[in-house]
Amino acid sequence: MMDLFKLGLVGLAVTLPIVLWDLFSKRPRGPQDPHAGWVQTAWLVMLVCAFGLLLKVTGFSEILLAASALTGLVVMWDWLRRRRSGIAAPVTHSTWVEISRSFFPVILVVFLVRSFMFEPFKIPSGSMIPTLRIGDFILVNKYTYGIRLPVTNHAVITINHPQRGEVMVFKYPEDPSTNYIKRVVGLPGDTVVYEGKHLSINGQPVSTTADGTFSDVEESLNYASFDRFQEKLGEHTHSIITVDQQPPIFLSQVRDFPQRSACLYNAEGFACKVPAGHYFMMGDNRDRSSDSRYWGFVPEDNIVGKAVLVWMNFHDFSRIGTVVH
Repeated sequence: MMDLFKLGLVGLAVTLPIVLWDLFSKRPRGPQDPHAGWVQTAWLVMLVCAFGLLLKVTGFSEILLAASALTGLVVMWDWLRRRRSGIAAPVTHSTWVEISRSFFPVILVVFLVRSFMFEPFKIPSGSMIPTLRIGDFILVNKYTYGIRLPVTNHAVITINHPQRGEVMVFKYPEDPSTNYIKRVVGLPGDTVVYEGKHLSINGQPVSTTADGTFSDVEESLNYASFDRFQEKLGEHTHSIITVDQQPPIFLSQVRDFPQRSACLYNAEGFACKVPAGHYFMMGDNRDRSSDSRYWGFVPEDNIVGKAVLVWMNFHDFSRIGTVVH
């Protein structure tokens, strides 16, 4: 079966000649153009295919920014051209001008909302079970922690700082093109200790209460049972799960991350001093999570936003509307 990448290439190969012919042909434009319908279809198919292929090499934010700028320039050029020629309203337009005029407002609004207000994400793994499930579509508040520049993600206005216990989306330090979601455990300057699967911060044990067991079917379709606990980090009480027979950390999987010297590891766990401007993140599925204990601290500039709501899960509609605690 042909994959989506090859389908995109085929679509681009089929529609690009039609689009080029449309750009350079001398045929009459407007209602009298017998080719208008399928030419517009070719333009739209080409744009969709190009959009899909670009997602293979760059991010969604970068594509939206480029699309907003390109369609905006076309609209501005058309407005200036008509103003200079004294045309009050356009009679006919090239297809690319019509498409730009139609899509520019929509693309711009999506770009602004996604960049500065809310951004949707899908949970791809079970590292945050039981708080978040595989297949959850969540909304992330982009302005909780401040206003950040699109694409570069640099903070220009700081509103709040992440607090212990909040569920945060951030750019994975080893690959900033990938977004991760974990719970904030350690703030800048904190000493985080995790020994025997018991967490303490700055010498104070984190309140943890046994809460029975949690059962789930893993991706491999093996039925798994976990010990469940209620944990309180800061002002946030939430559930975590562990596997009794599994060690608190696999030392062989700990990487040589920046400022690893701030951490001490042994068979019982670890102790880390969180550097200034960084955060220590852990998953609620403590024994099934790749997090800061393995790949290090999350820099301030990698913050994306705070997870606030599950708005869809096509496998479990009861998840819709679940507030992320």
